Amino acid sequence: MTLERPEFEPLIPHQGAMCLLERVLEWDAERLVAEAGSHRSGDNPLRRDGMLAAVHALEYAAQAMAVHGGLRAAEGGESLPGGFLAAGRRIELHVPRLDDLPGLLRVEVQEQFRQAGNLIYSFRVAVGDRRVAEGEATVLARG
Repeated sequence: MTLERPEFEPLIPHQGAMCLLERVLEWDAERLVAEAGSHRSGDNPLRRDGMLAAVHALEYAAQAMAVHGGLRAAEGGESLPGGFLAAGRRIELHVPRLDDLPGLLRVEVQEQFRQAGNLIYSFRVAVGDRRVAEGEATVLARG
């Protein structure tokens, strides 16, 4: 079941141009796969000095995590609790920049740990068969 941006954007704190993902291709209780073409956009809000550095792949992954959390919360009749990206581990960047990559970014996140609103996800960002970035990210609940 594909979800387009207008269907998931209200569930997350990332609005307007800062919502970088375009669609969710699939998701379940532990995993979400999304895609985006905003890395090629000249008005991407993360661009600096005319380029989008590879480190911003982590923001694409973080937004996929937020969408996953928002969808899970909505499924239970709740809203997404506040949280923040607290740490990244074992992050590997396989390209220097994102804006010159052809095709759509495929962003996959997999929940590894959940307790009291605190989460650990593994993530992978790719374009076709080309690995762009991968690693783990920790999200802590606010409060």
